[in-house]
Amino acid sequence: MLFGRGPPYGGGMPPFTRSPTPRELRQDVLLAGVVLVGGILSAGLSSIAKVYGTDQAELWTAMPYVVVISAALAVRRRWPAAVAIVVSLAFVVATSLKVPEIYAGNIAMFISLYTVGAWMNSRRTAFLVRTGIIVVMAVWLVIEMYRQAIDQAHKADVVAGMFSPLVAFLMLQVLLNVLYFGGAYYFGERSWSAARQRAALEQRTAELERERALSAAQAVALDRVRIARELHDVVAHHVSVMGVQAGAARMMIPQDPQAATAIVAGIETAARDAIRDFHQLLDTLRAPGDSDDASSTVGVDDIAELAAASTAAGLPTRLQVIGEPAPVPRLTSVNLYRIAQESLTNARRHAGPDAEAEVRIRYEHGFVELEVVNTGRIVTGLRPGLGQLGMRERATASGGSIELVARPTGGFRVRATLPVGAPDSGPVPVPAPDPAPAPAPAPDGTLTESASGAPSRGGESS
Repeated sequence: MLFGRGPPYGGGMPPFTRSPTPRELRQDVLLAGVVLVGGILSAGLSSIAKVYGTDQAELWTAMPYVVVISAALAVRRRWPAAVAIVVSLAFVVATSLKVPEIYAGNIAMFISLYTVGAWMNSRRTAFLVRTGIIVVMAVWLVIEMYRQAIDQAHKADVVAGMFSPLVAFLMLQVLLNVLYFGGAYYFGERSWSAARQRAALEQRTAELERERALSAAQAVALDRVRIARELHDVVAHHVSVMGVQAGAARMMIPQDPQAATAIVAGIETAARDAIRDFHQLLDTLRAPGDSDDASSTVGVDDIAELAAASTAAGLPTRLQVIGEPAPVPRLTSVNLYRIAQESLTNARRHAGPDAEAEVRIRYEHGFVELEVVNTGRIVTGLRPGLGQLGMRERATASGGSIELVARPTGGFRVRATLPVGAPDSGPVPVPAPDPAPAPAPAPDGTLTESASGAPSRGGESS
């Protein structure tokens, strides 16, 4: 429908209001000045051309009319409805009095009707104002056409035939007015819809920018956490080994210099390993975005070497592999190694001088289980530290679970169960934790499991 309500406003769209900018308000003042100058020129030329014939009003009557419509247009975006009503009333009065100016008035009324549709935030009021003006103008046009028909009825050529010159002229007037008012209504609606869509697009763009910034910050934070976790594992392990060996060497120097020399050689080897791992971390920093710990060259197959190094560092450690070894994803393999490394490091630091450890790797259908058990002191209080946090993060990153349990009889246990992918599409079974895991035999009959770096009596893990 040309003058119908159209689609519902704001359906599915966020609330939208349109406010003119200072620049647009200045443009309105400039437009008013242009209409004023154009209206004065149009009035002068229309007066000379006698557009209303002998019934035309005096030229001076056009001046107030032009001033009124120009002044109204200067504030058209501030008060669209009031401007449209004032301009329409001025147009009707001026036309009824045959004021010698028609072009500037027509332009002003078109602009005012357009502005109501394009800038009024109350869409119902905008519809009612435009519809009311159009209805009033239509009634007034019908009255004027009827009056013209009566005035011309005495002419025989006018009343003769259905398509006389007068009828054709009146039909042309109707068509022009339909196009005139319909165009003002349509283009006002189009301007409002375009502004609303543009605002929605700007809002979505701003939201996407915020989400992009948040995603970038989260990616940086995750990368920092990953690097911090790797740094902790490397530093804690190697420094722990070197510290234990240095203490042993200091004690052995007076008694057995040759054995002390061998221990110092072990410290040198541990230092070289630490430097190697640091270089790998530097590679990670130089190639950011790698979330799979590609810089780590260790894996589940290196746990045997880790157990041997733990034994050489003073913590007797046995390795037991249960089941048929299966391929383990790269990330899971690295995480298993780091969990075992952290567990053994904590055992050396907190389990005591007579502690022993046992590492079990069990392969089952769809998962691999790592259990690190060590003997040693009784853990009376467990305070979370970076070691525990890092092991939990690694287990979560591989989609598995981890247990950090202090044993009442002494010692600590770490058990991580990580999925490795089953050949079929069925669910991956995860074994329930044992109520009392088997301890590693120790000379004093105690058992400790270290995975979170639990100190012997309420200390904090590394």
